[in-house]
Amino acid sequence: MKKFSAICLSALIAVTMFAGCSKNKVVINNVKDLDGKKIGVQAGTTGEYWVQENVPGVQLASFKTGIDAALDLKSGAIDAVVIDELPAEEIVARNKDLMIVRDPIFAQNKEEYAIAVKKGNKEVLDVINKTISDMKINGEYEKLVNAFMPADGNIQIPAKEALSGGKTLKLGTNAAFPPFEYVSGKDIVGFDITMGEKIAKQAGTKLEVVNMEFDSLIPALSSGAIDFIAAGMSVTEERKKNVDFSVPYFASEQVIIVRK
Repeated sequence: MKKFSAICLSALIAVTMFAGCSKNKVVINNVKDLDGKKIGVQAGTTGEYWVQENVPGVQLASFKTGIDAALDLKSGAIDAVVIDELPAEEIVARNKDLMIVRDPIFAQNKEEYAIAVKKGNKEVLDVINKTISDMKINGEYEKLVNAFMPADGNIQIPAKEALSGGKTLKLGTNAAFPPFEYVSGKDIVGFDITMGEKIAKQAGTKLEVVNMEFDSLIPALSSGAIDFIAAGMSVTEERKKNVDFSVPYFASEQVIIVRK
């Protein structure tokens, strides 16, 4: 598998090459400094919900992806971006004029990612839960973490699983959330995608990855257009009204991206 430094992520490259316009000097050192500011978020995410509920006087700007939000941050159109930790690290690694601000309130309220299925779809949910459990027992989960979240930053994309079967499971995702799901060349890859392949292998099916906007995923699941969601989706009480979640498989926190 190739190193992440060699991956062609067009959106990230676009952010890196973007020539910023005049920027207002805004100092943000913690969540309290977000009050009254122009804040970018990815539509439909817990970051969006948190900003709406906790930032007084916020001027909220919702984007299709975190990369799009970063573009506006670099140009000075917004003052900060609130987004999940690992995608933020990928953006900042490629944009030396941006930096991450952390706050204890986020660290103390970590979010758990899980895989979502249509309400009442126990058959698929059982397969997903067994796959996650088996991976944690046999060491495959740890290998997956080391592959996509290595200490040296050099991601090693695992070889695709050989899948076969008369049926196909459809995995819904939003491929703009590295290292969980993103585009490499012509392929959609990432932690969640590899896990999806292992779920399909456990189920004895083929796998089709369906890429769409994040806030379209739950409606697509409810309509039967996809069979499960693997998209770095946090478990929330509101989402549990519409989907059934697997056991959690990763814990993350929100962070703030600002201009240096």
